[in-house]
Amino acid sequence: MPPRGSHPGHCAEIKTVDESSPIGRRLLELGFRPGTQLRVIRRAPLGDPTTYELRGSRFCLRRAEAERISVVQIALV
Repeated sequence: MPPRGSHPGHCAEIKTVDESSPIGRRLLELGFRPGTQLRVIRRAPLGDPTTYELRGSRFCLRRAEAERISVVQIALV
């Protein structure tokens, strides 16, 4: 499931990142690696983009970028 299905406050663990696209490779360089936990911070009023927290840093991703990531929800904070 892409992280876009999560709501603010939800935590998830990254399972896979699409390495076949330049966006996916850039996400890997930024730290979006399998096994890493991320938290949804906030979603823009129209649903795009969404802010995620990962390893103490915050990233704002558009829906098309977030779709390159597959996650499994682990907790609600």
